[in-house]
Order: sequence, then C-alpha cells, then structure tokens
Amino acid sequence: MVSSKSVTAYVGSALLFAARISSATNFTISNGQIFTPGFAIVDAPQPDTPLGGDLIEIALDVSADGRLPLPPYAQDSPSQIHNITIFLFSYDKGRNFTITNGTASANNASLGDIMLQEPGSTVKHVRWTWPDCLVGDGGQQGLGDTDRGVYNISIRQSFRLNGTDYYTIFDLPISVTNSIPSNSDRPSCDALNNPMLSPDEIRASTDIFNAPVMFAPGDATTVQTSSGQGLGSGAATWRTRLCWLGLAGVAAALAM
Repeated sequence: MVSSKSVTAYVGSALLFAARISSATNFTISNGQIFTPGFAIVDAPQPDTPLGGDLIEIALDVSADGRLPLPPYAQDSPSQIHNITIFLFSYDKGRNFTITNGTASANNASLGDIMLQEPGSTVKHVRWTWPDCLVGDGGQQGLGDTDRGVYNISIRQSFRLNGTDYYTIFDLPISVTNSIPSNSDRPSCDALNNPMLSPDEIRASTDIFNAPVMFAPGDATTVQTSSGQGLGSGAATWRTRLCWLGLAGVAAALAM
C-alpha cells in the first residue's frame, strides 16, 4: 500500500466570502497546466478549445504535481482523493451529460472510476465517446438539428486535505464545433442526460463558498477569457465552489 503524506494549501480565506458566479473567466495556468480548487490539475483541453473527432480526451494530473501519492490510500490518511466525477453541460442547450460518475454504464457510455485506470500513472486520460446529438460537420448547427455549441466540462472533486473533507466544482469551457462523424455505436444523449438546476436554485439549496485555486506554482499566470449570460450560453463563463461534504442540500443540488 502506498503510504500517504500530508500536503499543504491555503484555503482559510475562501470560507469568509459568499459564493458568486464570475462575470469574467479567470484561470490559473502555468506551462499549459490549469490549476483547480483541489488536487486535480487539467493538462488538456485548454479553455475555449474547439473540439470534435470520435471522442473527447480530458487529461488530469491527480497528484497535484507529485504532492499527493496515488491510491490505494491508508484509511486514516489525512490527505486523499475520495472520488472525481465529470459532467458536460450547457445551460443554453439544456443538456447535462454524465462523462463519469464512478460507475461504468453499458458499452462505457459513461465511464467508471478514473482513479482506478492507468495504475501507476499520475495522469489519467479520460476518453469519452461523443453522444449522438453532437454529431455534425463544423459550426454550432452542424448537420441538421443538433445540440452542438458551447459547453462546460464540470470537474467535481471530493477529497480530504490535512484531515478536512471538501467538495469542489471546477468548470472548463469548450466548444463542440469541430466535425464529429456519425456512428451507430454512439450513446444516446437522452440516456446520458441529467436534470440541471439553475445557479439561483443551487445557491438557494446549498451553503457555498468561493474556493481558491490550490497547488499552483509561484510563477502561475491568471488568464481572462470572454464571458456570457449563464454558463454554456454561447460565451465562456467559469464558476468554482467549495462546500463542506456534510452540508444539507449538497446532494440534492448537485445530484446528476
């Protein structure tokens, strides 16, 4: 069993402020890595990247650049990742697809626990087949009536840091506008879709706080991108939330 080690990050000041959805999109990026409010670091894709092809690939460093050992963790380890789940959503299109919620579905339409894949590697490559309603050949409309357009990759981390448990959400905007070929094996969008609450409903049903980006190096830069009305509304927006796992309403607000 891999022995655990304690890691440090400054998080206290974030608990003093009420949550907000930013009107400007701020990312902390260093050497192409996008830092999040948690142990995971996004290696790919970059913000606002136009995507297509047979599948989407999301590369996550789950060790905070070597600060956290890989599982299995000791049960009483003060710092560990409980789970990472990923969704793809757009308020504009009314879609909220499961990429992985920890349990694989038939034909891997949604994926299993990413922490268990690629044993020994600190970078997990999440490869998910685009569902049928995103098929098209360029542009937001593509071929016929599709749900192509601007989406957010929603990375949700449940983890323990120095003895305290946290749950954070980090949304990364992308554009589903490059060519995606038709294939009879593509999963159904309706089968992968989940109910989606508005930002106001989420605020009303949970106690949410601003979460700081963690584990970024001292030379990391902050990059602003365009903003729009609502997440996935045709222009990129960004949100991040930190909440205690035990708070009432978290499961109801974020169950997807």
